[in-house]
Amino acid sequence: MAPHRPLKIGITCYPSVGGSGILATTLGEELAARGHEIHFISYERPFRLPHNVPRLHFHAVEINRYELFKYPDYTLPLSVKLAETSRDYGLDIIHAHYAVPHATAALLARDMLPPDRAPKVITTLHGTDTTLLGKDPGYGPAIRHALEAADGITAVSEFLRAETQRVMGVQRPIEVIHNFFTPRRPARSRAAVRQELGVAEHEVLLFHSSNLRPLKRIDVLLAAFARVQERAPCKLLILAGADFRPFAADVVRLGLSDRVIVRENISAIEDYIQATDLGFFTSESESFCLSILEAMAFKCPCVATNVGGIPEVNIDGTTGILVPLGDTAGLVEALVALVSDPVLRARLGSAAQQRAAQVFSADVMVERYLKFYYQVCAAASR
Repeated sequence: MAPHRPLKIGITCYPSVGGSGILATTLGEELAARGHEIHFISYERPFRLPHNVPRLHFHAVEINRYELFKYPDYTLPLSVKLAETSRDYGLDIIHAHYAVPHATAALLARDMLPPDRAPKVITTLHGTDTTLLGKDPGYGPAIRHALEAADGITAVSEFLRAETQRVMGVQRPIEVIHNFFTPRRPARSRAAVRQELGVAEHEVLLFHSSNLRPLKRIDVLLAAFARVQERAPCKLLILAGADFRPFAADVVRLGLSDRVIVRENISAIEDYIQATDLGFFTSESESFCLSILEAMAFKCPCVATNVGGIPEVNIDGTTGILVPLGDTAGLVEALVALVSDPVLRARLGSAAQQRAAQVFSADVMVERYLKFYYQVCAAASR
């Protein structure tokens, strides 16, 4: 294969709010803009996938609810749709984001096709497919097989590569390609967004974005934020990728009803992040934390727990402050320091934006993906 021939790539991912789906969607957009033909295959259109973009296509997987099955099956319908799309459009690659069930479905699709028409399968690991499901005896062996049988594997951090090798016993090479973020131009001004949120220009606005899963430790986030209010009043914007109602009682109990602002399932995140001043993340485990990178791109230094791949993104004392897991008092002290010191906040924010642009840009990471694609395609046929 000529190294610069445009590729035909199928991408399967979770379409809902979450780092893996956001990265997969953005990668597809960037690849299409570079002249490659991209086909997304999932049960619904990824929430950030734009319409009417040249070389960017979406194929829906139909899930039948047969009475024979206690639970609807997705893996087999996905594999069939992947095989059909590959056959009809001559895909060179199926890029499966997240091992379960996408990598397994991609392998089934590859095996349904004649060897000379079968696409290469690349699996990107994003986190809990290794750190959580990989430890589950009901999933681990299947994930390990999917990784061993894939034509190429990538992980979004050095931490995740090491953890995959440790937990799964995978000995084959895993290419580390970090997440990236290219912010769109905000549609509204900072002042207009802050007015909508009821935040005065002089007030410091903290920012948190996540899918609210248990490992994000929203309980710790709210408890620490409540203690900050006693010393350095500010407000907290939570961009929630899931229903926030389970945490509503905690907000009331902690006396934060007029301090916490929630917006759910927002696609135009740039409008909101550019109106904030400081990121705050309390995860007990993270493979990368794309939300931190999104904050950094808008000059927001971040206070975060020092876990997983976060130190690869957010440099302690340079672009933000890292605090040991379980040290709620340390989180409070770090937040108070940054809320109270606009000069320090601005210095770390400028360094954060510079790091985001230079180290984690689309230009850098998309080229690394393309290099890996061509390398896999050029390898001897299975």
